[in-house]
Amino acid sequence: MSLSRHILAGFPPSVSPSSHAVEADGFVFLTGQFPRDLDDPEAPLPEGIAAQTARTLGNLARALAALGLGLEHLVSVRVYLVAFERDYAAMNAAYAAALPPGERPVRTCIGVTALVRGALIEIEAIAKRP
Repeated sequence: MSLSRHILAGFPPSVSPSSHAVEADGFVFLTGQFPRDLDDPEAPLPEGIAAQTARTLGNLARALAALGLGLEHLVSVRVYLVAFERDYAAMNAAYAAALPPGERPVRTCIGVTALVRGALIEIEAIAKRP
C-alpha cells in the first residue's frame, strides 16, 4: 500500500496533532475542516450556520486544491453539527449551493455536543484521485 502524509504549505497547523491529509492508494483522507479563516486563524469565526458552512466548504476546497484536486473529487463527506435540528436545513442550503447536483458525494450528518473553538460545523472528507 502506498501511503503519504501531508502538511499543506500555507495552511495553519492543525488544531489537533494530525496531518492535513493522508493519501492511501489514490484515496485522500482530509482532516476535519471548520470555519476558521485559514489566513488569520485566530480571527473570530463567522456568525451563523450558513456563513460557517460556506467558510468550511471553502477551506475544504482550498485543502483539496493544494493537493491538485477539487470538490468534484469528493466521494464521501461527514458533517458534524452542534445544533442539528436548528441548523440542518440552513446547512443543507449552503452545502447544496457549493456542490453542483451532479458532483455530490455520499454524506452523513451527525449531531454532536461541541466542536473546536465553538464552531457550529465541522466537515471531514474522503476524495479519490482520478
